[in-house]
Amino acid sequence: MRARAPGKLVLSGAYSVLEGAPALVAAVDRYVLADGSREAALVTAEVAEAVRRGLVPRAVAFDASALREALADGSSRKLGLGSSAAILVATMATSRSSEELASPEFGRALFAEALACHREAQGGGSGVDVAASCFGGVVRCRMHGPELTVDSSLLPDCTVETWACATSASTSGMLAKVRAWAARERPRYDALIRGASDGAERACAAREVGELVAALREQRRALAELGRRADAPIVTEELDGLDAVAATDGAIAYPAGAGGGDVALYVGACPSSEAFRSRATSLGLVRLELRIGAPGVGPA
Repeated sequence: MRARAPGKLVLSGAYSVLEGAPALVAAVDRYVLADGSREAALVTAEVAEAVRRGLVPRAVAFDASALREALADGSSRKLGLGSSAAILVATMATSRSSEELASPEFGRALFAEALACHREAQGGGSGVDVAASCFGGVVRCRMHGPELTVDSSLLPDCTVETWACATSASTSGMLAKVRAWAARERPRYDALIRGASDGAERACAAREVGELVAALREQRRALAELGRRADAPIVTEELDGLDAVAATDGAIAYPAGAGGGDVALYVGACPSSEAFRSRATSLGLVRLELRIGAPGVGPA
């Protein structure tokens, strides 16, 4: 059996989702392809956990190149599009029957097992990237203790552009810095997370582009301050300059997910201006051609 699972973009709710705020997460039309007829050349920690639990008989071959950026020296780097979750979900799907895989409820049935494997391998996390790979579309995710609820969601009629930053970032490293600072300065951390959480709630409720941009900007301010205090550059200097250009058009440029590099998003009523694209290119950012709202796991 061959299967595919999409990558993801965290549009809203980064960091605050870990404290109970809702996150908006979109599946993207870039996929991991897994082939159940071939053995894996590389076994990820998440897939190894699925094998250990008996959820798949063995690790299988996969192609995750669509979720990475090819470099001039022939190597590649991660883009922060949720490749580990997509590899796991696609691999697990190859061990199911074609009838199961074709069912519209297949992703929902796979979700709980995939989430448990992903969290165990990564030492925790929200699991929103697993949700995007399983469910597809745009989903609203919220943690209730260890439980992650997932509901379909809609965005206002807006433009979402994805730009690969010049540097990669370690999500686990960023989270570790934030957690360390939170342990030292809990009251200040709580205040900043409340601000980010308020913005996340408003983003989920937004029905107009302006409302969505304002809600994202509220989160951006809180996360930028959080990053400064934790010595974790959630909002990088390059994105500060780029956002100033976006703001002149009533739009916003901000980090997707944990920030620090990887992928940046532009959200506005219209496509980005020539001034924005020129500034982004000068900063080493590269436009990624992808669409949000892709279908979830299914046959390849």
